[in-house]
Amino acid sequence: SLFDEPLAIAVQGLGPRQQVTLRTSLRDETGELFQASARYQAGDDGQLDLARCPALPGGSFSGLEPMGLLWALQPQKPFWRLVKRDVQSPFLLQLEVFEGHAERPGRLLAQAQHERAFLRDGVRRVPVREGRIRATLFLPP
Repeated sequence: SLFDEPLAIAVQGLGPRQQVTLRTSLRDETGELFQASARYQAGDDGQLDLARCPALPGGSFSGLEPMGLLWALQPQKPFWRLVKRDVQSPFLLQLEVFEGHAERPGRLLAQAQHERAFLRDGVRRVPVREGRIRATLFLPP
């Protein structure tokens, strides 16, 4: 998906009202780790849809925040900022589902990777250098 588009996150196959912790992580271009986590409880049908299920207190955020696992990403190194220097390569987001709500992650139940791209397919990136002007022009397909 594109970095500025909403991401739908859902987990299927859990037990009825099962408690789980979801964690996202990514590494920036320097290798620095950013992470966020949230505690959830699946519905009676074992489904967990972050657009309908609020995060419970005790994680990086709480409440109904479908994109919370992305906007709450925090660096492991204090005062570090998430900056994308090369927009031609995507960020690789790791998603993990752990059993329970313990401080230390429980058993890993599921994991997935998702690419968050900055350029739509076919967009051309043209460097501009004219006099003292330095810029980048992005042209649609």
